[in-house]
Amino acid sequence: MVTIEKLLKDGIEIVKERDYNNPFLDVQLILCHLLSKDRVYLHLNRKEEVEEKTAERFYEMAEKRNQGYPLQYMTNSQEFMGIDFYVQEGILVPRPDTETLVEKVIKIVNTTEMKDRYLRILDIGTGSGAIAVSLAYYLKNACVTAMDISKEAIETAAVNIEKNNMKNVTTLEGDIFTHAFSDEKFDIVVSNPPYIKKETIGELPLEVSVYEPKLALDGGEDGLEYYRQIVKVFGEIHTKTAVLAVETGHDQALDVNEIFSKSGLFRKIETDKDLGGNDRVVTGFL
Repeated sequence: MVTIEKLLKDGIEIVKERDYNNPFLDVQLILCHLLSKDRVYLHLNRKEEVEEKTAERFYEMAEKRNQGYPLQYMTNSQEFMGIDFYVQEGILVPRPDTETLVEKVIKIVNTTEMKDRYLRILDIGTGSGAIAVSLAYYLKNACVTAMDISKEAIETAAVNIEKNNMKNVTTLEGDIFTHAFSDEKFDIVVSNPPYIKKETIGELPLEVSVYEPKLALDGGEDGLEYYRQIVKVFGEIHTKTAVLAVETGHDQALDVNEIFSKSGLFRKIETDKDLGGNDRVVTGFL
């Protein structure tokens, strides 16, 4: 049998450093997952021996990680807004940048008259349900509809809704390019849509370009296809004082601002930066 210390050392040798990964952290998280322990435990018990089957599985996962396979798919876990989410292959992994979008919506609600009334929120392209569940968790006066075209995404979102006991979230399988909302109206529409230009998807890091779903990445020829449709849909389903907030690529905020402006819907448009200083969220107010 090998020790925790030996596994961590071997794992770092296996996992090569590149974009989107930190070998030292990755191998620790893999071993934490296999042992059901935290990183402090690994540090304090370096000489502890690990069962052979667990060690074999560790080496397999380290090799897989070195091939660019997302760690979150191996552990079926990703933290977002202080909440643990179940993720699986075929679902976009929630990113820290997207927390900027959630925080923006929460701030709007908590600093306006919205905080004192019942709200209906629509999350377009919900994926794992990270945005929808987070908003429902922090905004108790909201009922959130988590919409996605992907059956797999809807199933994953449902797992996270149940896991976090969110009674105020429902799922809706549908395509925003064809779905008829009938008489449904929403106070807030939020989305982290596909926004990568079709031709540049192959240039993304392995973790994203090879393993994450193209459906959640491909924003069409100019990366802006979904923003145009979302604004069009918003124009049909908004209440009188509604808000539309979307995540954008780091260099797309000006283009999305223009799409919002040309719609003639909004009296005010704001842009917010993520923690890296990139323009990340565009919000339109009626």
